[in-house]
Order: sequence, then structure tokens, then C-alpha cells
Amino acid sequence: MKVIAFNASVRKDGNTAILIKQVFKELESSSIKTELIQLAGQKICGCIACGQCSVAKNNKCAITNDLVNEYVDKMLHADGIIIGSPTYFADCSAGAKALIERAGMVSRANNNLFKRKVGAAVVSVRRSGAIHAFDSINHFFTIGEMIIVGASYWNIGIGREAGEVAKDQEGLDTMSVLGKNMTWLLKKIHA
Repeated sequence: MKVIAFNASVRKDGNTAILIKQVFKELESSSIKTELIQLAGQKICGCIACGQCSVAKNNKCAITNDLVNEYVDKMLHADGIIIGSPTYFADCSAGAKALIERAGMVSRANNNLFKRKVGAAVVSVRRSGAIHAFDSINHFFTIGEMIIVGASYWNIGIGREAGEVAKDQEGLDTMSVLGKNMTWLLKKIHA
């Protein structure tokens, strides 16, 4: 089994990555393979509404000058998908939104490619707006007929400066519970 995670922060290895890696600890302790893709430094545009994914039905986006088609393929071959984002202006980052739009449209155009995969949103926040960001990511999972994993609280960690989220023990504990629940669900599905 494998879980692919996307850190949609402009900060590589920042707070969002720290939270995702906390989830990974639990997955990896049960021999579930993990892969973290960091979107920092990448230019990914949102959907341009060309409709070509619905015409071609080849599991690909018509935009080919970035890595989104590679990411769609990685999602397709994973058992679980995590999308992590910092909270920017009370929502997920532009990178997270662009990935969600493009992968989501390709998935829907191809009979919901990610149907029944396990999904989880992970959000870092300075103060507020995290629930909206969390909901935005979860909408990608629900419209794609995926199964969302819960934790002991919303999958949120608090911290502003890079690395500060590591001081949020409740946030780290929530990520550990998320990892345990994701592990449990993946094992049940693949039993």
C-alpha cells in the first residue's frame, strides 16, 4: 500500500510538511509506503476550462507544461492521498487549489479516477481560516467519491514561522491519530 502526499505550501519543509511527516510516521510504522511531493517553487496554473480532459478521456490534463499529469498518475496508483496546505486568506494555497482543480477535473472526466481511495486534508494555520481551507480540500475528496479519514480533532496544526508547528502538541497528536486511522482504514479496505 502507498500514500502520496502533496505539500502545497510555498515553503519547502515548513509547517505543512512537518504535519504531513507526522502522519507519515504512523503509516510507515505499519509498512505503508509514503511519498511527499512539495509544490514549493513550482508554477501550476488552475483549470482553464478547455474541456479537453472530457474529450480525450485519457487520464490527462491538456496542459502539459507542468507536473500535474505526473501527479494525477501518482494519485491514480496510490491507495491514499493527502493534500496539505497552509492557510492563506482563510483558504488553501493557490497551489493546492490549482492541483485540486486540475486533478479533480481529470478525475471526473474519467469516471472518478480516485473513487474509493482514502483521502485526508492537512492544514497549517497561524490563527484562523483553517476550517475553510480544510473544507476546500475535503470537497476534492467528496466529489471524487473518496473516503475521508477523520482524527481526534480537525487535521490542523498551529504555527506561523517555519517549524513553529512542531510546538503545537495537540496538532501533532491529531496528525498521529490521523495516521493511525488512515492505516486502519487502508488495511480494512485491502484485507
